[in-house]
Amino acid sequence: MKLLWITLALPFFVFASCKQTMVETLPEITVYKNNATYTAVDSGKTNYEITKTDEEWRKELSPEQYQVLRNKGTERPHTGEYDEHFEKGYYICAACSTKLFSSNTKFDAHCGWPSFFAPEDSAAIEYVIDYAHGMVRTEVLCAKCGGHLGHVFDDGPNPTGQRYCINSVSLGFVKEGSAPDSLKNNNGK
Repeated sequence: MKLLWITLALPFFVFASCKQTMVETLPEITVYKNNATYTAVDSGKTNYEITKTDEEWRKELSPEQYQVLRNKGTERPHTGEYDEHFEKGYYICAACSTKLFSSNTKFDAHCGWPSFFAPEDSAAIEYVIDYAHGMVRTEVLCAKCGGHLGHVFDDGPNPTGQRYCINSVSLGFVKEGSAPDSLKNNNGK
């Protein structure tokens, strides 16, 4: 019985140690998803246009926003304000008000989080390889402040085949025809 256990477990440990080495030697990869190409890096940049101290972020964001945007947390599914929100307008970063997604690209993925098939401007999004929780995913960050938004998957609808699965607390919303200055910081302050 001991020999059987060793025979079954040994390949797992060998694979796990090889995977660790690959992570350290691949600083950047190009990801191809349904004819869309973007580059994802192993770690996000640290020199964002908007940089604040941890204390400043804590003062400006609600505890939930801080946990998701700054600590890469995830809100519980089906609890977010924008999960089933289909008003016309656009979605902005709750931390810095950068325009991220249009309501024209939002769809109901039945996953519990707001889903979009494309960003409003690809330059507003940064893609980072996420190895957390024993998975390899592509994390989505705000390119202006580095706030964690969610992840992108290749199981979305046409025309892109992508599903940007975004935490509601990472977003604010501006109604069609409204100016962004009329938007509160989305944290009650």
